[in-house]
Amino acid sequence: MTRLRRLLDRHATALTLAVIVILWEIAGRFQLVASGALPAPSDVLIRMWEDQADYWPHVAATVRTAFLGFVGGNVIAILAAILFVRWPLTERLSRGVNIAIFALPPIAIVPVLVLALPGEWPRLTLAAIAVYFPTMTAMVVGLTEVDPRSVELMRAYGGGEGAVMRWVRLRASLPALLGGLRVAAPNAVLGAILAEFGSGSRWGLGTYLLGSLGRADPARLWGIGLAATAIAGLAYALAALAASRVTDASRAVTIAAGATPASEPIGRSGGHRVAIAVVALVLPFAIWWGLLALSGLSPIIAKTPLGVFDYLFLPPTAANAQARLLSALAETLPIMVVGMAAGLGFAFLLAVAGAVRPGIVRALMPIALVTQTMPLVALTPLLVLIFGRGVAVTVAITVSVTFFPAYVTLAQGLSMVPKAAFDLVRAYGASGWRALRMVALPASLPWLFAAARLAVPRALLGVMIAEWLATGRGLGNLLNQSRGYLDYGMIWTVALVSVLVSVILYQLAVGLERLATARR
Repeated sequence: MTRLRRLLDRHATALTLAVIVILWEIAGRFQLVASGALPAPSDVLIRMWEDQADYWPHVAATVRTAFLGFVGGNVIAILAAILFVRWPLTERLSRGVNIAIFALPPIAIVPVLVLALPGEWPRLTLAAIAVYFPTMTAMVVGLTEVDPRSVELMRAYGGGEGAVMRWVRLRASLPALLGGLRVAAPNAVLGAILAEFGSGSRWGLGTYLLGSLGRADPARLWGIGLAATAIAGLAYALAALAASRVTDASRAVTIAAGATPASEPIGRSGGHRVAIAVVALVLPFAIWWGLLALSGLSPIIAKTPLGVFDYLFLPPTAANAQARLLSALAETLPIMVVGMAAGLGFAFLLAVAGAVRPGIVRALMPIALVTQTMPLVALTPLLVLIFGRGVAVTVAITVSVTFFPAYVTLAQGLSMVPKAAFDLVRAYGASGWRALRMVALPASLPWLFAAARLAVPRALLGVMIAEWLATGRGLGNLLNQSRGYLDYGMIWTVALVSVLVSVILYQLAVGLERLATARR
């Protein structure tokens, strides 16, 4: 029986894929799901073969955009993380900018990027934005969560902060960095496709998908989605392979007594903290203002912070704009909280189950990766037919875009727990679940909060995408309507409100992390 279970665990991914394909073929062949909106995989493959001449230029364009955005975004993320850990004050000052970058709705900023940037730079920029925050967050955790005894040893031999960064922090952060790249790799593909939707580019899977939406050809839509999934899955697999090799080779022998403190203490006086908070709040608006001034865009299209204030409070139509915004916000926020909690809960359960039974993760990973990388424009029609156009489809889409990065982050934290620590508690008769509760979960606490910080902006993004594509409600629908009416004031207002909501929830997660760290 044990031998059979090991065999099933080893081949869980292949078995899961086989079962999915068989059930999918039956459901598609007999139109058992979604009234034919789910075609059989054989029909999808036949359609892809018929369209193969169309695929190559579109695939090449998307891969190129995703690759260049992946490299550029990750280089900036790594340098930023080193800067934030080496001089913690810069992280406090840049926090608003970091969250704003991650929380900006792609569907809102693509038209602005197209107007402001030439050529393929809008697509490259959005792909880079999609990978920056996950990699930066993972890298910061990896640089800070090092054994303080290693740092003290380096300092005892006369090494300064530069030497500690080079010889201790950077080397210790490599597994965390590779864990972040596992999230960033599919994100780069998704960012490139979202950018292609509104960029007007001739080539790219997003352009191909957008041009195929009105042809009532589900097989083609699913073929394009599977092509995007294959690209993102390959990128994830390469990053995961590198992460597993490095993690196994660099696993710690013992659990660190605690994270090393920031190398540069931040002022403790109330006035200093208030000044830092004010600068962190003002800096994103200053950058916003400066970029628009450099772009030379018309004030009618590009709204400055004062332009948004003027739109929302000064003209006779301000009351109507406020009412529409508040009504949309009241519809979006509760669903966002539910979706974020469900996504984090699912990620936590999957990570814990995978730590005890790796075969569970191998079995579910194909489904998880498809939900992460399948373009929502192709997946949403099926979800609408299954769940309807109410709250359920919004929660489903939000969970699909939230849980994957949270799961990867949590799984990375659990994988870094020393094997010797597990062996010690098991030697005293503890079961696998008890060892997990006593050793792994406390040791992986920083990764849990890192997952929460990643989930906050993505939850709002997932809800807005669902509202934009499916339900016709909330901030996503308000943004979509505003684009159709060329109401640039409301477009910028919705983008600003979404960022502010993400910043507030992000700060709540940071506060909870500090409280838990202090008790730890």
